[in-house]
Amino acid sequence: MACVRALLAQTIGDRLEVIVVDNHSDTDSIGILRRQLPGDSRVKIVETSRNLGFGGGYAAGARVACGTYILINNPVKMLPPSAVETLVGKMEAEPDIGILAPKLQFPDGSARFSARRFPLPIDVIANRTVLGRLFPHRVQRYLQSDISPDQERDTDWVAGGCVLMRRAFFEDLGGFDHRFFLFFEDIDLCRRCWLRGKRVHYYPTVAVADRQRRLSEGGVFSLLGTRVGRAHLLSAMKYFWKWRDKATPMR
Repeated sequence: MACVRALLAQTIGDRLEVIVVDNHSDTDSIGILRRQLPGDSRVKIVETSRNLGFGGGYAAGARVACGTYILINNPVKMLPPSAVETLVGKMEAEPDIGILAPKLQFPDGSARFSARRFPLPIDVIANRTVLGRLFPHRVQRYLQSDISPDQERDTDWVAGGCVLMRRAFFEDLGGFDHRFFLFFEDIDLCRRCWLRGKRVHYYPTVAVADRQRRLSEGGVFSLLGTRVGRAHLLSAMKYFWKWRDKATPMR
């Protein structure tokens, strides 16, 4: 609910359509939304018959979108009032940007390393296990943690929790690859963006509030012993198999 209110309060809120996707959740969040925002024509609700995963859920919302741009936004990401207008302005000024992402900022003021390099298998493993202590340079390179989170730049890929795209380009790419139920769909989308000759750009001028803990956090036990961890591994295997014989896009 807080996320929807933040979007409706945007400086260009009167020009937005807010599409809320209930991806077959087991809560009454949609019922609460309907009761608290009755009759607001800017809000559209899409309900899926089953859990379609991260990419599938956003695809369900994108299919009913009418705007020039699509902001893919996780409900835990809270945008400041001028965020959408500023992001759209950046895209209008630089039409060769295909995917634009703001800085994601935790409650303690620190920034999430959400702009990263394309990973190798060792990078994914090192970032999630004790191997990161043995190969700190690999983790640093992958996360770009040696670069200030306030430095605007093109990057290999950005976390998909809050990104802006032109709707036509999103559709041209075919949206997210549905073989990824959870995780790696954003890396895959950014890779295809670069291959189409468009830039992936990190734009810290806009800072979006993010929660501290993420689904992909944890060590080797969470990687093997939890449902989310296993989903992360499965998506990693699908990603590296999909791109196994293809060169990394140049930027």
